[in-house]
Amino acid sequence: MPAYITGIGVFLPNQPVDNTEIEKVLGQVGGKRSRTRATVLRSNGIKTRYYAVDPETGKPTHTNCQLTAEAVRELCRRTGFSLTDMDILACGTSGPDQLIPNHSVMVHAALGCEPCEAVSTAGVCASGLTAFKYGYLSVLSGACRNAVTTASELASACMRSSYFTADYQPSDADDEQAAARLSADPAVALEADFLRWMLSDGAAATLITDEPRGGSVSLRIDWVEIFSMAHLADPCMYTGGDKLEDGSFIGWRQMDTPGEAARRGFFQLKQDARQLDELITKLGGETLTMLRERRGATGDDYDWFLPHLSSEYFREPIAQVMAGCDFDIPREKWFTNLSSKGNVGSASVFVMLEELLNGGRLSPGQKLLCFVPESSRFTFGYTQLTVV
Repeated sequence: MPAYITGIGVFLPNQPVDNTEIEKVLGQVGGKRSRTRATVLRSNGIKTRYYAVDPETGKPTHTNCQLTAEAVRELCRRTGFSLTDMDILACGTSGPDQLIPNHSVMVHAALGCEPCEAVSTAGVCASGLTAFKYGYLSVLSGACRNAVTTASELASACMRSSYFTADYQPSDADDEQAAARLSADPAVALEADFLRWMLSDGAAATLITDEPRGGSVSLRIDWVEIFSMAHLADPCMYTGGDKLEDGSFIGWRQMDTPGEAARRGFFQLKQDARQLDELITKLGGETLTMLRERRGATGDDYDWFLPHLSSEYFREPIAQVMAGCDFDIPREKWFTNLSSKGNVGSASVFVMLEELLNGGRLSPGQKLLCFVPESSRFTFGYTQLTVV
C-alpha cells in the first residue's frame, strides 16, 4: 500500500526579523554589539528569520509545543483534515520544552483531539525526518490510515542574551582576533557566536495518508533512508553536557549538582566547528555512495533537490562532493528558502517542501530528493518523493 504526502502546514511566529534587528530581539551579550555578527551573516546568506520572542519585552511568545500545535492546525485548515480522524501523531524536535513528558503527548494535549498514537523522536536536524519516517512506515505497512508528523524548533529561547553569562562576551582584543579569523575562514564562526545568528524558530506538520488527495498535487513517498555515521566522529553539536579534550563526552547527570552543570555551561548549545567542514563533506559523500548502492539512485533521476543547508557557506562544498560521487544535480534544480525563512533545524526541509508544494511549480511524474545532514554526531537523511 503506497503512502502519500497530502498536505503540509507551516507556522512561523511573529514578523520576520532582518539582520539589523537580531540583537534588538535577542539582546546584546554583555551589553555590547557583536563584532563578528556581520561576517557570520555574510557567510550564512540568511536575510530574514523568525523568533518566538516579543521584540519589545524580550519575553517568549510561544512554547515549542504551541508552535507545533499551530502548524498542525494550519495543516488542517489547508487540507480540511479533521483531527478526530488522526491515527498517529509523530513529533520530532531538537529541543522540547521539558525533559519529561515527551514532546508529542504535550502537543496532543494542546490540540485537545481524540485518542491517537503519540510518538516523539529525538535528535537535531534529522529528528523531523525520523518522525516523518515513523509515520510513513506506519501508513505504508497498513497499520494505520494516516499520520501527522511534525518538526519544530524554538532556538531563540536559549539564544537570548539572558542565557549567556557576562564571561561569554570576549574582550575587544579577542573580538578583533575572532573577526580576523572569520574573514580568513568563515567556518571558524561556528566556534564563536555563530549559532546566535544562524538558528530560527518555527514548525511544520505533514499529513501522510494511504491515498492521494483528490483535486490537488500529492507526493508519493518512495523511500526514506537515514544513516548514522556516529562511529566515525565525536559529538559536534551538543547541549546538556560537554566534550572533554580526549573527545569523550560527559553529561549533566554526571555532575554532583545541577548547579555545577549550569556553571560549567552544560546547558548552552555548542558547536565544535573544527569537525564540520571535513566531516560534513567526507561522511556525506560516503552516505551518497551507500544510497546509490541501496537504492540505485543517481543525480539524473531528480527534477528537484531540496538540501537542508545550515549556511550558504556549505552549498558549494556539498555540490562538489555530489559531483565527486557521480551524483551531480545541476544547480538550477536546487530549491532552498534559507535566505528568507532561516535555518529552522529539523523543520527546514518541510518548510522548503511546503513552499514548493503550494507554489504551483510541481508537475506529475517529477521526482524530488530531500537531503538532511545533521552535525550533532553526523546523521544523514534522504527521502525520494514523486509528484502525483
